[in-house]
Amino acid sequence: MWHYSLYIDVLLLFLIGLANLTSVSFKKSNAVTAERMKAFAHLANLVDLDLERCLKIHGGLVHLEGLKKLERLNINCCNCLRDSDISSLSGLTNLRELQMSSCKVTDIGIAHLKGLQNLVNLNLEGCLVTGAALEFISGLTSLLYLNLSRCCLTDDGCDKFTGLVKLKVLNLGFNNVTDSCLVHIKDLINLESLNLDSCKIGDDGLVNLKGLAQLRNLELSDTEVGSIGLRYLSGLRNLENVNLSFTMVTDSGLRKLSGLTSLKSLNLDCRQITDVGLVALASLSGLTHLDLFGARITDAGTSCLRNFKNLRSLELCGGYITDAGVKNIKDLVSLTVLNLSQNSSLTDRALEYVSGLTALVSLNVSNSHVTNAGLQHLKPLKNLRSLSLESCKVTATELKKLHLSSLPNLVNFRPE
Repeated sequence: MWHYSLYIDVLLLFLIGLANLTSVSFKKSNAVTAERMKAFAHLANLVDLDLERCLKIHGGLVHLEGLKKLERLNINCCNCLRDSDISSLSGLTNLRELQMSSCKVTDIGIAHLKGLQNLVNLNLEGCLVTGAALEFISGLTSLLYLNLSRCCLTDDGCDKFTGLVKLKVLNLGFNNVTDSCLVHIKDLINLESLNLDSCKIGDDGLVNLKGLAQLRNLELSDTEVGSIGLRYLSGLRNLENVNLSFTMVTDSGLRKLSGLTSLKSLNLDCRQITDVGLVALASLSGLTHLDLFGARITDAGTSCLRNFKNLRSLELCGGYITDAGVKNIKDLVSLTVLNLSQNSSLTDRALEYVSGLTALVSLNVSNSHVTNAGLQHLKPLKNLRSLSLESCKVTATELKKLHLSSLPNLVNFRPE
């Protein structure tokens, strides 16, 4: 460690002579301290500085005050930083991107950012900020990307979102915001991505999203959304990715999604979903990712999957699939990821059906009746890099043989 610290001292001293340097990264370096950051003060042309996970820089940001050309600063996961540190950034008016997730910064610290009118990307995930900070953030009208996930937000202060009309990406996941917050989101018509993961959002709140015509990505997992609210999504023709896992959506609700022909990714990890719901999605032939982990899909329901010729990723882990169900997906030749774990009735015959899916990169058939004898069917899968057969009648020795003889690209295979 002493030798490494000495190396950093020499390197920082060397930096002093590189006045034209525009980009510097010391990511994950505990050798960078507040005292050693004096060297940065000489880098007047610096545009990009990465100090992510540098845990001893408290008090050192003062040495950045003269770097007027700085556009990108990454201090993610520097949990040593406090509000007083952020005051040193207030004069860096050329900053366009500020990454400061998981810092111990509060509303007081965010107040120092209010003059950074050129900020386009602001990441405050996991910071100790509340709705009071939105008073200052609302003045950053150039923002396109704003991450407030895992902060201390409630509905208080959410009315300040209305001024951020240029926003394209807004992450409010894992906050205590409710339907009342979404009232102030409805006029952000440039939104392309909205994350409400684990928020207290229900059906009534989704009415505020129906005018967001540019929305492509919507994260609603672990919310109180049910089938009734999905009718408000039916007009969002540009939606490409929707996550409805752990919601109260049922089969009847999925019919309201049938018109979303641009949809490419759909996560339906919901116990209420059955074969009936899957039939309702038959028109979504453009899907490339379908997650039915936990859904109660049977062999009969898998016949609907034949319509999804563009699927590249499929998860069917509800426990109701047999070899006959796997036969229905054997012609989905675009698949690169297939997860059939938890289906305990699967046998070696399932691997025989899978053998034609030569584009597969990842295959999971854990908790099944697959045996060593069935491994021969996997030999054509030359692109396979990950293979999981945990809790099967397969030995580590035979898996190793398969790897060495036929599947040289495997880098992850279990049992090990």
